[in-house]
Amino acid sequence: MLKNFSRSMRLERSLHKEIATIIQFRLKDPRINSLITISEVKLSSDLSYAKIFITFLQYKNKKYIELILSILQKAEGFIRSLLNKNIYLRIVPKLCFIHDVSFINGIFISKLISNRILN
Repeated sequence: MLKNFSRSMRLERSLHKEIATIIQFRLKDPRINSLITISEVKLSSDLSYAKIFITFLQYKNKKYIELILSILQKAEGFIRSLLNKNIYLRIVPKLCFIHDVSFINGIFISKLISNRILN
């Protein structure tokens, strides 16, 4: 069965791929390591704003997460300029980086279920 994807869904996927590549290979800040992943990209209905959900595979503390999110937010202009070169859009969306806690919540629920089954 062929799935029909809307333009916004296709754009979300391409933004996800490009932003992940930019963060991994183009940002030169030593505080940003490879244990950061983009879990999801959500675009507004007019395609002018994008929420980038970031997952940290190595949870250190809340200050570390806030520091990385502020670094990414300060690099928004640089990331948008690289997106403009790689994805041909009339307007490159403004980026907002958000910590995605679903990974941590999933681990917590998994531990609760494991403890419940073993006890």
